[in-house]
Amino acid sequence: MSEELATMNVFLTGATGHIGSAVLPALLAAGHSVTALVRSEQKAAAVRTAGAQAVVGDIQDLASVRRWAAGAEAVLATASPGDATSSAVETAFAEAVLDGLRPGATFLRTGGVWVHGSGPAITEETPRDAPALVAWREKLDSLVLTAPGIRSVLIEPGLVYGNGIGIPTLVFAGERAGDPAALRLVGPGTQHWTSVHVDDLAELYVAALERAESGSVYLGVSGHNPTVRELGEAASRRLGLDGRVVAEDAAALVERLGGFGEALLLDQQATGEKARRELNWKPSRRSLLEEFAAGAYDPA
Repeated sequence: MSEELATMNVFLTGATGHIGSAVLPALLAAGHSVTALVRSEQKAAAVRTAGAQAVVGDIQDLASVRRWAAGAEAVLATASPGDATSSAVETAFAEAVLDGLRPGATFLRTGGVWVHGSGPAITEETPRDAPALVAWREKLDSLVLTAPGIRSVLIEPGLVYGNGIGIPTLVFAGERAGDPAALRLVGPGTQHWTSVHVDDLAELYVAALERAESGSVYLGVSGHNPTVRELGEAASRRLGLDGRVVAEDAAALVERLGGFGEALLLDQQATGEKARRELNWKPSRRSLLEEFAAGAYDPA
């Protein structure tokens, strides 16, 4: 299938976001042509400089979404409001894409590993036990994965890191407590965060675009599953606190961050073995702990 798709015309959303900004060059490097949806002429210029076409608009402009989807061989969606509107916005967008896609075209969506809840060996088959923040994903994921007449694929990334941004910055932002000062953890610290470097994740998107069977789901995780305490201790060393950390009560985290805090309390470990086996995916970038140790997340 990969030879057939070597010059695939891809409509990409979120091209200037954390994930999409890595997916765009990965798609281009693999020989695909890309039309990226961006929200300003400034971002359009950056996309064009990278070698892609750009359209200025919004994922909530559903008539345009249908038209853009109809003109593509694949839609690759990485954009989301990331707030309370995400369910309604992503659902309406997906429905518009499904309306617009030509028969046999591909719809590759971004989900998330949080939907599987806590577990020491999470796979794509792990029953869903989503925290409230992302419970809405199940209905939408099912809608797309079972859509007739197209090739649908779902990528469920773990905690995405790289380029000094993303959720890991919360670890460095913890308050100082005690004397001598210690870094307050994100929650109790015993929970594992299953993770993936954004550049490895981008390569998974390309591999799934080229080789995944319709209805496939892949966890986007590298197999590195550090505990929050390990991350906090690494951050503490970088901050000159000699690795000292102090746990945060789980209830205090939820009070501080609400539903997002509940999701950060999930204790998740996964390997991403299915993507390695079926798509020959080979994540190779530094682990999150190695990124911390190298100073990639040091505060400016």
